[in-house]
Amino acid sequence: MKAIQISAPGELGVVDINTPVPGEDEVLLKIKYVGFCGSDLNTFLGKNPMVRLPIIPGHEVGAVIEAVGKSVPAGLEPGMSVTVNPYTNCGKCASCRNGKVNACRYNETFGVQRDGTMCEYVAVPWTKVIPAIGLSPRDCALIEPMSVGFHAVSRAQVTDNDTVMVIGCGMIGLGAVVRAALRGADVIAVDVDDEKLALAARLGATHGINSKTEDVHARLMELTGGFGPDVVIEAVGSPVTYVMAVDEVAFTGRVVCIGYAKNEVAFQTKYFVQKELNICGSRNALPADFRGVINLLKKGNFPTDRLISKVVKPELALQAMQEWIEAPGKIFRILVEF
Repeated sequence: MKAIQISAPGELGVVDINTPVPGEDEVLLKIKYVGFCGSDLNTFLGKNPMVRLPIIPGHEVGAVIEAVGKSVPAGLEPGMSVTVNPYTNCGKCASCRNGKVNACRYNETFGVQRDGTMCEYVAVPWTKVIPAIGLSPRDCALIEPMSVGFHAVSRAQVTDNDTVMVIGCGMIGLGAVVRAALRGADVIAVDVDDEKLALAARLGATHGINSKTEDVHARLMELTGGFGPDVVIEAVGSPVTYVMAVDEVAFTGRVVCIGYAKNEVAFQTKYFVQKELNICGSRNALPADFRGVINLLKKGNFPTDRLISKVVKPELALQAMQEWIEAPGKIFRILVEF
């Protein structure tokens, strides 16, 4: 069967691999759409320290069930639209013992530490298959990245009393904007691109700040009556935005970090104490976060078309990746269609 493989930094092509045969407790999925995400881009650029090359990328899945193993319980039927929980968990580490399987110490994410789903068929344990009845396979490919943003909002314990600043309006940041708005918070979106800020406004952000052209601190003081936001969600992974999150959050506020900063970050640690901050990380997503996104998309009024920048066949994946490198700020999601 046809698959996309990143064999070395800068080298991506279509290869032929064996079609998998599902085991007794596995589901065979016919892949329809897979999204390229930031980790795939970093893998292609040689900047992903966690990846093992060569690798088949892809963990943002829109698929249809092709067949099920004989030990798969009822409820997963051929023809059903599904997505995939692409994270593994060992069941034995501290995270798993505490029920936080999304942060398993030994997690191997599809497309990073193990081959992913950017191929015609995959066989996965039935426990990793998430039904999305009523959604198209194309929209199913948007569920996983948005669920990561949903999870960050849960980590921040956002309520309708909060003002939430989301730094970075890519797919994950937009997921955080949507979830915070659904919880009734006043949402301030921050990005360097006006088109992304406009989309964030459509998805529930009350205010937008272009950090490239505006004074972020002055605007925040204006918008929050001088207090600063109660919650800051960092969805970029830059030393600059990490420092911004700590500097701008209100006293006794909460900072949630999603992005990986690739370089060391120097903080004024006095703010940790003086502001009595709660600072936490947010990794991957839980099944409840996936369900939250699915329930949102099922309402039918979410502008999924605006989130899909390009749909390409496997043979054009390399070209699409190169276009993304040339204009990273203009791309939300590239989907590969099988």
